[in-house]
Amino acid sequence: MEKEDLKVLNKGEEEEMELQGYRLCRWRLALVGLGVLCTGGFLLLLLYWMPEWCVKSTCTRTTARDAEVVLMRSTIRYFTFHSTKYYWNDEMQNFEVLKRLFFGVNEIAVKVPSVFKLLIKEVLNPFYIFQLFSVILWSADEYYYYAVAIVFMSVISIATSLYTIKKQYIMLHDMVAAHSIVRVSVCRANNEIEEILSTDLVPGDVMVIPSNGTIMPCDAVLVSGTCIVNESMLTGESVPVTKTNLPNPVPGERGEETDSAYNTEEHKRHTLFCGTNVIQTRFYTGELVKAVVVRTGFSTAKGQLVRSILYPKPTDFKLYRDAYLFLLCLVAVAGIGFVYSIVLSVMNKTIIIESLDIITITVPPALPAAMTAGIVYAQRRLKRIGIFCISPQRINICGQINLVCFDKTGTLTEDGLDLWGVQRVENGSFHLSEENAYKENLVKSQFVACMATCHSLTKIEGQLSGDPLDLKMFEATGWILEEATEEETSLHNRIMPTVVRPPKQLLPPEPAASTEQDMELYELSSAYEIGIVRQFPFSSALQRMTVVARLLGEKRMDAYTKGAPEVVVSLCKKETVPENFAEVLESYTKQGFRVIALAHRRLESKLNWHKVQNISRDHIEANMEFLGLIIMQNKLKAETPGVLQDLHGAHIRTVMVTGDNMLTAISVARDCGMIPPQDTVIIADALPPHNGQAAKITWRYADKPSKISRLEVSLEDVCHVDEQKTQELYHFAMNGKSFAVIEEHFPDMLQKLVLHGTVFARMAPDQKTQLIEALQGVDYFVGMCGDGANDCGALKRAHGGISLSELEASVASPFTSRTPNISCVPSLIREGRAALITSFCVFKFMALYSIIQYISVTLLYSILSNLGDFQFLFIDIAIILLIVFTMSLNPAWKELVSRRPPSGLISGPLLFSVLTQILICLGFQTITFLWVRQQPWYTVWTPLTDVCNRSSHINVSDDNDTEVDDHNIQNFENTSLFYVSCFQYLIVAIVFSKGKPFRQPSYKNWPFVLSAICLYIFLLFIMFHPVEGIDEFLEIVCVPFEWRVKLFLIIVVNAAVSVLVEGGIDLRAYKCLSRLCCPRKTPKARYMHLAQELSVDPDWPPKPTTTTEAKPRPENGSTYQIMINS
Repeated sequence: MEKEDLKVLNKGEEEEMELQGYRLCRWRLALVGLGVLCTGGFLLLLLYWMPEWCVKSTCTRTTARDAEVVLMRSTIRYFTFHSTKYYWNDEMQNFEVLKRLFFGVNEIAVKVPSVFKLLIKEVLNPFYIFQLFSVILWSADEYYYYAVAIVFMSVISIATSLYTIKKQYIMLHDMVAAHSIVRVSVCRANNEIEEILSTDLVPGDVMVIPSNGTIMPCDAVLVSGTCIVNESMLTGESVPVTKTNLPNPVPGERGEETDSAYNTEEHKRHTLFCGTNVIQTRFYTGELVKAVVVRTGFSTAKGQLVRSILYPKPTDFKLYRDAYLFLLCLVAVAGIGFVYSIVLSVMNKTIIIESLDIITITVPPALPAAMTAGIVYAQRRLKRIGIFCISPQRINICGQINLVCFDKTGTLTEDGLDLWGVQRVENGSFHLSEENAYKENLVKSQFVACMATCHSLTKIEGQLSGDPLDLKMFEATGWILEEATEEETSLHNRIMPTVVRPPKQLLPPEPAASTEQDMELYELSSAYEIGIVRQFPFSSALQRMTVVARLLGEKRMDAYTKGAPEVVVSLCKKETVPENFAEVLESYTKQGFRVIALAHRRLESKLNWHKVQNISRDHIEANMEFLGLIIMQNKLKAETPGVLQDLHGAHIRTVMVTGDNMLTAISVARDCGMIPPQDTVIIADALPPHNGQAAKITWRYADKPSKISRLEVSLEDVCHVDEQKTQELYHFAMNGKSFAVIEEHFPDMLQKLVLHGTVFARMAPDQKTQLIEALQGVDYFVGMCGDGANDCGALKRAHGGISLSELEASVASPFTSRTPNISCVPSLIREGRAALITSFCVFKFMALYSIIQYISVTLLYSILSNLGDFQFLFIDIAIILLIVFTMSLNPAWKELVSRRPPSGLISGPLLFSVLTQILICLGFQTITFLWVRQQPWYTVWTPLTDVCNRSSHINVSDDNDTEVDDHNIQNFENTSLFYVSCFQYLIVAIVFSKGKPFRQPSYKNWPFVLSAICLYIFLLFIMFHPVEGIDEFLEIVCVPFEWRVKLFLIIVVNAAVSVLVEGGIDLRAYKCLSRLCCPRKTPKARYMHLAQELSVDPDWPPKPTTTTEAKPRPENGSTYQIMINS
């Protein structure tokens, strides 16, 4: 089929899909129907598990336009995928997101599936089908007891799974549906107000925002009035945000801002997002607070969040892929046994059932429950230390984490900022720094006026509320904020401004008032108040905010701006900026302070209130006067340095991803130990293409390193040898703008930069997610720790995302910590490693259990015997289930070690361990089977056989004679193999139950130790002191005492060999296999491969005197050229 028929949807987006069209084919359908009948319905199950096979086996390829079926089981004109509708566009000759054809109901409908639907979906899981096959087989073979036990376990497992899934659906449904359907007021033609249900809203409707607030049922952009909104549902920040209306251009005036089309990201300060809580509205007479609906249903911000929870990105983990490969190997082994058992004897009913029984022995039905146990126990331990998990499968993946990204503010540092001091500027030069601005001589200064007015604070129920930085800055002035009440605003034709004024004690002392006229003049002059006429809210893209204010009694207005120093300075007149500005700023940022710059401009008298309301901020934010700096201190959390030291000790990389200033971030990174004092920090400044010039990167040192030597890359991770780690001597740092340029124009360079990139500053929320993806792209297992604010995307995308916030936004994070510091990170990795090693232990044990039982049954089949039902039952329940559920209880090791656990089962040491134990068990069982037949007392056992000289003991009923004759269970070979194999299960359980360095030693796991000791005592007791009732129950026969002693010696030697071999593998295999792997110099992980390449690259890292320019290539890639600056 031609390539043109392959359509791509959502190109370049997270949910990019390839779409192929198919048409139903009748003859293929008939063939499939016949196959279903011939296979007893198994083919139908197979096609249910493999949808792609189903489509390809019943349809023929056709064009997307003429398709009756696409691979997503949809119809021709539109289909729904992940709650989003796609329809066919004739012009584009492709499917696209359904926007204009029709909008549908404005509802985020999380349908809760019925229990029956969930049950069918769960029961049709391949493993449960295999269990059903096993149960039918056991029932046919009259092995009812274990069949009932497996059915009981399966029912509990299915019921638990159904309960959990149903509960999650109901919780999500309730969370979404709580405020999804409300009554809203909509403006119609002729300004008529109509009340409708929110489900009937469509894009383009103008809805009225009620004055007492509401939960937004859609995404809408404000066109008049202002709103105070709590966006914690989406961002994790419970700080109220002020939303202003879209700028209204004055007729005849058109600017860039007014010409640009509405964009959700650019105009988010004017957008009310679905699910957010509008707390208050500001309005005035004759003009309601209105918003135009822009997105509805699953297209809204809340809808996208719900979709990300409903349809999370699947986690592809090597352990689970290897587990399936391992099971296939067991099935292959079972196939050999199956053929052997059929060839061995005549094909009658019993033999067929026993041959099929080999398959159920080799692939243990209890494996899923056993594998899940370790994860469940780890989840409980995490809960005990205050870490909650909504995605248990991620716990194992956390055991592989080798890089952790941290947000800065609220994560590495304290949430609150303290005002360290201020440094004012007058006449183009800095004053000495001052502790605060709460002084009489500064009360009427522009500097303090800027601090008092340039914020987005508001009063909610009488309490000042808003951004913590704004709050600290305003409180430092000691001023008072007053807002107009609803009654006051309704009486005026203009919005009553928010007013700020200093306390009376800061104003000049009261003069002696002689006359009444003097008194009136004094009262007028003493009423020093500033009204905030208009706000241009803080924009992360612009990195600043501005307000227009008017002093009471003044005709002209003033503009006040605050923001990132480098941005504010660019808006100021050069003569007002001190010459030593860069040095002063650098001195503060290097010490880790957060610096904010202030600026002021006296506006022209022609700018009246009406013009100010409609003017663009570009006109205001120009030709300003630089006022000075506010220095805020953001202290490190007490736990931060210690935790980072532990992570570095475990060779886990740490990276800082923050929205703060670059130099501040570098300083904090040095303070907390993320960047050692002697290491060099290389800043990458990237510039996009401009005026025909290619994109380029300029390299510079952040500061002078204490010593400059050859910059080396550690290859310790490549070879995994226990040698002294080479000190990494350089770190890259870049800001969000540079990251965006490098990602677009230097994609191959980005992979090299993230290898040693430690500080990423001024990063937008989506850039944090892109960084996580870039790190995962070079095969890092990435953890992300954030306080929930703007980190949601990164937390979801990382292999292990830990939110330090318990707000609703953390519902999207796999892990949430109640401890508000990063001490939860090593705890999670330790528990992840313990759970991962437990999974390996359990899988190895279950594999050995299957093989040991397989060996026993295969040997007994050779004499037309088998294990008895109650022998199977004793092994499967009393030994295996008891051991497997207790061996998973080992807690995590108390500290992180530098060695990492293997990521998959298909690794040298693990396979070598399993194969050697299989050979040991095979050898000792074969020796037992052959040696018992060589004993002088050996004879073919009958109920009358008395090799123990216990003639009085023979008292067997005719019924039992018949049973023995039918199944040939009771014989010397059976009894001998039963004893040896039972001890072998316990031996491999102890051998595989590893402790240090990832788990606590097994002797601290008292349920496991107690279970093992009790089983050892019981088995030794029935072996050396036969009890008639137990022997009859387990269908074992009496053997001479000297043979029991020989069996005991076989078991002891078996145990010694198993322990020594496994110990030798632990001690030697790691180093030997590493030495064998190292000469190849082809490490699997991409980051190791890159590190190896860069270690021999003489031009890496780039020197501070170089510039790297992008050179476009024809094949849509990019390359670069390093040039030395003259």
